[in-house]
Amino acid sequence: MPVPVPRQRAIPAVEGGQAPAAPSAGGPAPTAPGGVPGQVPHAARRGAGGDTDHGGVARNNGGAHPGTAPLTLLVIEDDPSAALSVPELLDAAGKPIRVRTARNLTEAERLLTDDVQCILLDLALTTTGRAAAEAGQDDELATLKHVLRLAPRHAVLALTASEDAARGAEAVRVGAQDYLFRDELDGRLLSRAIRYAVERKRSDTAERRLTESKLRAQENARLERGLLPTPLLEGSSLRFAARYRPGRSRALLGGDFYDTVRTPDGTVHAMIGDVCGHGPDEAALGVEMRIAWRALTLAGLCGDELLSTLQQVLEHERDNDEIFATLCTVDIAPDGRRAGLCLAGHPSPLIARPARTRAMAGADGPAPPPVADLLPYLNSGPALGLLPNARWPRQQVELGGEWSLMLYTDGLIEGRTGRGKERLGQDGMVDMVRRQLAQGLRGEELLRAAVNEVRDLNGGELTDDVAVLLLDRVP
Repeated sequence: MPVPVPRQRAIPAVEGGQAPAAPSAGGPAPTAPGGVPGQVPHAARRGAGGDTDHGGVARNNGGAHPGTAPLTLLVIEDDPSAALSVPELLDAAGKPIRVRTARNLTEAERLLTDDVQCILLDLALTTTGRAAAEAGQDDELATLKHVLRLAPRHAVLALTASEDAARGAEAVRVGAQDYLFRDELDGRLLSRAIRYAVERKRSDTAERRLTESKLRAQENARLERGLLPTPLLEGSSLRFAARYRPGRSRALLGGDFYDTVRTPDGTVHAMIGDVCGHGPDEAALGVEMRIAWRALTLAGLCGDELLSTLQQVLEHERDNDEIFATLCTVDIAPDGRRAGLCLAGHPSPLIARPARTRAMAGADGPAPPPVADLLPYLNSGPALGLLPNARWPRQQVELGGEWSLMLYTDGLIEGRTGRGKERLGQDGMVDMVRRQLAQGLRGEELLRAAVNEVRDLNGGELTDDVAVLLLDRVP
């Protein structure tokens, strides 16, 4: 009996050139007791454990081919009178595809192990029990929907009658990878359809995961951007700039935090801090500390009272007693000429002021570059969270009439300088900033150049978070 020519709709992968043709099965097709080639009764096809090979020879479930894992097909159909033929099936390498047969959904669920890659479902399978209850008795695709819920990671081929192409197309719309006609089934067609369905499922799964990953990344980016501070400096003549570079890969927020607000009395309060560690938990704690600082500052707290309260917040919010945070706060008087400085285990800010002498290159000769140095830091207190009942002295410092004040975290000074294990340190940072000021860099340009040079000296991206805040007063 000649093999019927399959309709082109049954294997779109071949139409598009996406799947190679499988070699023809060798030898004559198996013959049923009735003498019809290619038809194998259920009893002959079902072997031990439900696995069959070459359309009826029982296989050992553990029989993987050397060097590659064989494809396994689970056939779900329950009509013995139809004598569904599952001929010899070959994968792309010419290896036999293992076949398991289930007569109902309960048996299919038992046979649906991790080594099954594809399911061939007869849409004429009677829907009973849970599947019917979930989808409704009048839903002709109830069984398919149940299988899709049961096996969301598996490729599914729907089997239907040739006169019911609309039902097959609807099965694809619902979630099957393709549909085949029962009376046009042969080994070559089914082998190629299985390979196409498996690869299409893999591609769909990879695309879905990529889309989900992008959506999560976008959502995280929106969340992290929303957690970065917006300075409240309305009414102040000070100029503000900041740079932030988290140490975590593909993150926008790290354990460093900063903020700047102006209170109704005209005082400008600036803060920068660093929670030990670099993960998302430390980033979340840093955000909590920043929000707490802003609320307490707007409530009128400063100095030791403010830092003592922040330590209580840290102690209540941290995951374990080993977590601590360094902090630097600066309260700039309304006239801008002096400030109160508190350090809690944090490096002292850098201040740059105009030189006191002018180069005499002529009446209109250029002024010498600003002089940069560190503010006094002898009276600093411990980092928050290290010592109970600690105190943080508030030191008054003179700023002058014109200045630039740079607050930073230790990520800026702990990068390597390319000479063994030597690190930049505060002295190296001061020299670097002096040189950049001499080049005429100010504001955003100065911060950008400082962070980029530190990264270049390190020989690549910094592993620690970096935050830098700059306030300028120009009369």
